Amino acid sequence: MASEQATAREPGGRSVLDELDNRIPTNFYWYLAALACVGGFLFGYDTSNIGSALAFIPYHLSSFVTGYLVAGASLGAAVGALVAGPLTDRFGRKSLLIADAAIYAIGALLSAFTVNVGMLLAARTLIGLAVGADSAIATAYIAEFAPRNRRGQLSIIQQWMITVGILVAYIIAVIILKAAPGSASGLDWRLILGIGAIPAVIAFALRARMPESPRWLMLHGRLDDTRKALGLLGVEASQQEIERAASEATRTEERRRSKTLWTKGVRRALIVVAVFFFFQQITGINVPFYYGPAVLAKFFTTGGGGTAAAVNAAVAGVEVTAILGAVNVIATYFAFRYIDKLGRRPLAIGGYAGMTLFMLVAAAGVAYLTGVPKTVVVMVGFAFFISSFAVGVGGTGWLIQGEMFPTAVRGRAAAIAAAVDWIGNFLIVQFFPTWNARVGLGWVMVGFAVLAVLALLFVARFLPETKGLSVEQVLEVWEPRESAARAARS
Repeated sequence: MASEQATAREPGGRSVLDELDNRIPTNFYWYLAALACVGGFLFGYDTSNIGSALAFIPYHLSSFVTGYLVAGASLGAAVGALVAGPLTDRFGRKSLLIADAAIYAIGALLSAFTVNVGMLLAARTLIGLAVGADSAIATAYIAEFAPRNRRGQLSIIQQWMITVGILVAYIIAVIILKAAPGSASGLDWRLILGIGAIPAVIAFALRARMPESPRWLMLHGRLDDTRKALGLLGVEASQQEIERAASEATRTEERRRSKTLWTKGVRRALIVVAVFFFFQQITGINVPFYYGPAVLAKFFTTGGGGTAAAVNAAVAGVEVTAILGAVNVIATYFAFRYIDKLGRRPLAIGGYAGMTLFMLVAAAGVAYLTGVPKTVVVMVGFAFFISSFAVGVGGTGWLIQGEMFPTAVRGRAAAIAAAVDWIGNFLIVQFFPTWNARVGLGWVMVGFAVLAVLALLFVARFLPETKGLSVEQVLEVWEPRESAARAARS
């Protein structure tokens, strides 16, 4: 095997990067991964809190403004991801993660204290920029320190944090709306939107003390900082060992640059990851969470009028969606448990198969049943649809985003993939109401099932297995001819 990792091996047989890749993660590793993924929690929280608060925002909201409040943050996230990519490759993972937390905190506070629609729209855009940037950086940061046999578990924390954020948002909304139903159009919606500033401020403070990615530091010649970062991760190395490893890693990157950083293999990897992300969104996973309170409330409430009835209907919808959020959190545990044992491909294929089956079950319930049986079948279908996504699809996307690209372009490549993810999110969230109004919820579900079948076929054909490989070895999966030539020369 010839790679930046292997060529960094010392004459005595020791390789700094190999030692990092084969460590058993300590509690500090899990802490760093969770801290890097706070943006995932904020993404999940933001995904859900606007759906809970929307009905009570007292400003006049045109259809365009309503659509932007719900989906516009996704466009901001796409821009944030694209901007963050080159910045994080130049200035580091840590500095951008700190800035993201600060921007989100500002956006959340502006949402809580907004005085008009324009200010609220600006706040939502800021939040989108921060969440998008974080989504482009977090898994790249994790991939650059995670041991190869635990990289899947550490990266899936991003998806787990998203699910927890969704659930927490609904729980907070239920508590606030039930505690002060008379203030739903006053203080309540502001609290629902503003509480997200608390974890953002905490993340800002803690991220300032986290180590920078050792691979990024090594590539940029910051050798003293590399040694300190490796020491925090439990890898003690002399200055000479760091210098030799950095020299070999730099030569490897220079060989890539002499051709192009964006080789055919890197471009092919980017296309596969981006398409995976696009399917991840357009197969409908976020519809229950963005529109769940509105779509599902009618299955549990009867007619009525007035503010009290509106609050009761909203609370019922939020409670039902919170149940689905809890299912999402629990199911993501199984992805965490098995991603490094079974691999990326089997989980993704099984996930899309389950999504297809159970979305058709829910569609059948909508089309052919009434009353309590309809409610039960739809909820069961949605619950297992979400479970299938959580186990096989959600975390796998974030994992391959972080592990598929070389260090020199990992930030930019991950950012492009994240931007595609957010554009897919925007498209499905923006156009779901129109699609639903034209063909009905049952046929929308059938459409999602068809898209899930296409996603399954794509994964089966194009996604390679990378279980157990170092991030350097993953590159060889995409460029087998060049890897074979290097091996022959060595």
